[in-house]
Parts: sequence; structure tokens; C-alpha cells
Amino acid sequence: MAKPTFPTATSKEILERGDLLAPRFDSAGLIPAIATHAETGEVLMLAYMNAEALERTLATGEAHYFSRSRNELWHKGATSGQIQLVEEVRIDCDQDAILLKVTPEGDGGACHTGFRTCFYRVVENGKLKERLP
Repeated sequence: MAKPTFPTATSKEILERGDLLAPRFDSAGLIPAIATHAETGEVLMLAYMNAEALERTLATGEAHYFSRSRNELWHKGATSGQIQLVEEVRIDCDQDAILLKVTPEGDGGACHTGFRTCFYRVVENGKLKERLP
């Protein structure tokens, strides 16, 4: 795949109110991406996308991310079966964060630990406790 490129917004008005998709990747070339369950709104996970991951997500309708730990493109669910079918893609007001509304496939989970969501623990008195929503 050719190296994807997104345009740069030339004004604050275009960035914040225009119809130009001009994601603002950080200095490492990444943008945070939050995946929520399309039906319930439950937050499933936070990951990062580079330009290629965002472009593949838009082109295929399945979530792709960039794995910082493996330093590679990651098609969510390719090995686990937890493919995320993208129902809607949103970008925040200054185009530096992505929100995906997804329908999880496979067992319906999103977390590699086996939980439905990556946010399965709460902080109580400085310690972590497992608590499902």
C-alpha cells in the first residue's frame, strides 16, 4: 500500500468547522483512537493509529491500529477473531483524536486478556480491583 497522506488544514476555521479530514498526528505520527460499542456506547479500548491504520480503517470498514509495543500495523481481531466492524468514525474538534463506533465480532470482546473491555479495573484506595461494567 502506498504511504497514505492526509492534507493539512490551512486555517482554524477549516480545521474545526470545515469538511476536510485533516487529522493532526503527534510527533511520532500517531493519533489516539477510542473504540466504543456501536450499540451500547460502552468504551471498549484506547489504541493509536498512524496514517496507514486510519486509511485502512476507512477503506475496509474494519478497525486497524498501530501497535506501539510491536511497532507495526495491527488489524484488530486478525488473530483473535475480535474483528471490529466500524459503524461510524468521528474526529474531535481539533482533529487530534479519533472515535470509532464498532460492532465487535467473534466473542464480542475487545481486550487481549479476555475481557469485553480493556477498562475492567477500577482504582480503589490506590489499588486495582477487577470490576466489570
